[in-house]
Amino acid sequence: MGVFLSVAAAAGLVFVPLPYAVMIPGPVTDTLGSLEGERIVDVSGTETYPTEGSLFFTTVRVRGGPDQRITVYDVLGAWLDPSSEVRPVEDFYPKGSTKEQVQDEGAAEMENSQQVAAAVAARALGQDVTVVVEVAGVQEGSAAAGLIEKGDEIVSVDGKPATSPAVVRAAVRAHAVGDAVPIVLRRAGAEVSVAPVAKDNAGTPVIGVLMTGKYTLPLDVTIHAGAVGGPSAGLMFSLAIYDLATPGALTGGAKVAGTGTIADDGTVGPIGGIAQKMAGAKAGGATWFLAPADNCTEVVGHIPDGLQVVRVDTFATAEKAVTAIAADEAQDLPRCAP
Repeated sequence: MGVFLSVAAAAGLVFVPLPYAVMIPGPVTDTLGSLEGERIVDVSGTETYPTEGSLFFTTVRVRGGPDQRITVYDVLGAWLDPSSEVRPVEDFYPKGSTKEQVQDEGAAEMENSQQVAAAVAARALGQDVTVVVEVAGVQEGSAAAGLIEKGDEIVSVDGKPATSPAVVRAAVRAHAVGDAVPIVLRRAGAEVSVAPVAKDNAGTPVIGVLMTGKYTLPLDVTIHAGAVGGPSAGLMFSLAIYDLATPGALTGGAKVAGTGTIADDGTVGPIGGIAQKMAGAKAGGATWFLAPADNCTEVVGHIPDGLQVVRVDTFATAEKAVTAIAADEAQDLPRCAP
């Protein structure tokens, strides 16, 4: 009887949900390749050139969340797997959010990252770019709800021009939770002034709007990334666009993977899951990896054997790094030091 109860109790653990999620390596996608018969990055409106090699963007997969609770056995298995990471489920799905809301936010971030990548690449090509910050969505119950509407253009925050979504986010975060944030909008051709009161989100002041940059570009860029969300492929998209619009192969035929958000000014920002993305890059055949400088502390000690990691902080340093890799002159490229 005692043995039966022990076995039954152990079996019951399979059905006990835990407040955790497991992050594992996801697949890599070559931005210079094709997906379901379509080029992943397609550039027109300017002269393009054949290329070779690979510029992979990397992903993670998350097990767990509102519709997929994990059990103690999932957690134990992840702890034994060096390429997996166990984290509180709120790190991926903020309390009170639904899976659909998180996916919608990820889709908006992906769309914005593609436009910013095209703008950064166009500027690197010496072309002129203009941008309007548009509200892609307003979170229910947020500070902005009832004040800001989807489709509004953000003209200024604190009297300073809203030149990119990143500039708007930084302006909001410069306030304290509970502060009124003066914002000027353009709605139906008229300017509207609002002042949402910043709320707390894990210690960060937010107003609860999803933004996208609407760019006027001298070239047309279409990106088919599949069902991938989030902003972390921005750097690799910008490199692919630049590669296609410049003579020769930027990589020299090398297989280069990487990650990092890309800001309007070309700054490369940190992302989550860097260890999992490096593992995915190695599994996908990459020999080089571009890592955001602000992720270096998470890079050290987690680099897979056979993968060389280069630290980058801007589009310009990333482009120079890939050019050096192509020329077999990568020995002096910056690395993440312990």
